[in-house]
Amino acid sequence: MPIITFIHVAMGAIAILAGAAALLAAKGTRPHRLAGNMFLGSMLIMAVAGIYIAMVLPMAISVMGGVVTIYLVTTSWLAAKRADGKVDLLDYLMLAIILSVVAGGIATGLEAQNSPTGLKDGLPAMPHFFFAGLAALLAIGDLVMLARKGISGKRRIARHLWRMCFAYFIAVGSLFTGPGATAFPKAIRDSGFLSIPEPLILLIMLFWIVRVLATKWYRDKPPTGTKHPHPGS
Repeated sequence: MPIITFIHVAMGAIAILAGAAALLAAKGTRPHRLAGNMFLGSMLIMAVAGIYIAMVLPMAISVMGGVVTIYLVTTSWLAAKRADGKVDLLDYLMLAIILSVVAGGIATGLEAQNSPTGLKDGLPAMPHFFFAGLAALLAIGDLVMLARKGISGKRRIARHLWRMCFAYFIAVGSLFTGPGATAFPKAIRDSGFLSIPEPLILLIMLFWIVRVLATKWYRDKPPTGTKHPHPGS
């Protein structure tokens, strides 16, 4: 699968660069939106290519990882683009998709647990159950949002930020500590340098969540002439 693999790797590299640009750009500005849209597009293509590769191998847990990635970037983009207090059919579709990961994680975990080797695609049950648990937490968040008929203000922006950052965390992890790490020289892999970006991204995600939810950085009331609240510069 050389062509699909090339697309997967190339889109992953673009996504990492675009994600870094989105994190560094002033939030709500045109450069931030452009970088965010590039990140969204490249992540979607990367995930679809990765799912295809994982289905051919097969590697069920990588299929689930690709689906979760698509779900995260899509729901994050929806949170950023949509007006306050709005939900539609796409939100229900995303809920169905993440619930399918819950079911898939439980099924493959039980398959590994009950197999003679205790493995599924070379992995024990626990990683599969982990994906099921993560997907269940995401589904609960969606159910709460749908029950409230949407979210508004700071919570909407926080939803956008943490989901996009977590998707970025997955992409960076795949490159620096996952399968993509083999592209780096052994000296770099052994140096420990490749393990730095992942916790750094989690810290940045935490910083922005706290800044949005616990400070006055986000303007709850839109300036005159605007329709919806938006992040400060």
